[in-house]
Parts: sequence; structure tokens; C-alpha cells
Amino acid sequence: MMILQVEEVVAGLRKVVGGQPPVIGSKNPFKVLTATILSARTRDENTEKVVEKLFNVYSTPRGLANAPLRRLESLVRSSGFYKVKARRIRDVSRQILKEFGGKVPSRMEDLLSLRGVGRKTANCVLVYAYGKPAIPVDVHVHRMSNRLGWVKTKTPEETERELARIVPRRFWIELNKLMVKYGRRICLPRNPKCSVCKIRGYCRRVGVRESNSVQ
Repeated sequence: MMILQVEEVVAGLRKVVGGQPPVIGSKNPFKVLTATILSARTRDENTEKVVEKLFNVYSTPRGLANAPLRRLESLVRSSGFYKVKARRIRDVSRQILKEFGGKVPSRMEDLLSLRGVGRKTANCVLVYAYGKPAIPVDVHVHRMSNRLGWVKTKTPEETERELARIVPRRFWIELNKLMVKYGRRICLPRNPKCSVCKIRGYCRRVGVRESNSVQ
């Protein structure tokens, strides 16, 4: 029953936001990794601007590893928490050079060995850079999965474990992209656009609210 619901929800999301999964190998692994680190606690559109600005100056692990810290801080300043982020991307670049020959690793355990890299960041690299089945869980995926009633979890890590258990592997690569886009447009954190939602029939949040209004 759950697998059928997952299939129908994915089909509904595809119709709204587009059904093409990330193209395997279409993105620079180092850029994906750096962008995901810089995306913490900032808006996606802001992250894109900061990453382009940064990569116009430093586009390789070696370049970033040797960059003056103050220069990096200046380049990523608008991403917020810029001192921490500047040091982190430089430390990660140095570690990639020293331990992985300048190439971003493509295995989960190796990615998690990078300083400051957690499961969401590692999963983003696997999906968007290497085309490997994984489920990056950000705020959008966590929120929508709970609203749909697929999971009842408190943390992204718990959500990832539960989604990996109930979502067929063939949907893993595109799930993050679909939910992120839908979460930005329709399933908003506050005041979600339930009246135009194409998957509202599966939403536990809507069901509870409508049930209460009938009583």
C-alpha cells in the first residue's frame, strides 16, 4: 500500500516540477560539495550566487586549499556564518588533496570522513555529482515526508533511514529534487498552498484539518 502511494505521489510531483532526474556526472563533484557546505542556513538562490562568485576565483581543491582565509571569508560573506564556512571549505579542500589525490570521493564512508561533512552533504554529492542512489534529506524533504505521513520523525537522519526503508530504490535519485522544488513552490513551511496542491489527497496534515472541520 505504501509503495503504491509513493509511486502516485512521485508521479504527481513530476507533473508539477518536471520528471527528469539529475543527469549522471553532469555536475562537478567539488562544486556540488562546496555548494552544499555553503548552503547551510541560507537561501538557495543566495547560495548559487556565492558559489559562482567563489568558483570564478577558486574552482579546484588546490586553489581553495591555498587561498588566504580572509580572501575566502570575503567571497562567501553573504552566505552567512562566513568565517566558519570559509575555514570549512578550505579544510575540506586540503583533506581532499592530502587523502584523496585532489578528487572528491564517491563513497559514503569517505565523504563522511571529510571534516564537517554530514549525511545530507554526502548524499547530495552521491546523487547530483555521481548519480548514485541516495536520499539527501533537507528541510523540504523532512517536512513533506512528515506531512504526507510517510514518516513520523524528529531529525533528518531519522527521516533518511525511514525513507530508505519505504521508498523503492528506483525513486531515490530524483526524490530530493522533486520535494525541494515542490517544497519551495507549494508545500511551504508556513501557509502551504494546500488549495492548489496536486498531492493533497495523500497529505496527513490536510486530512487531519479537514476531519476536524467536519466534527
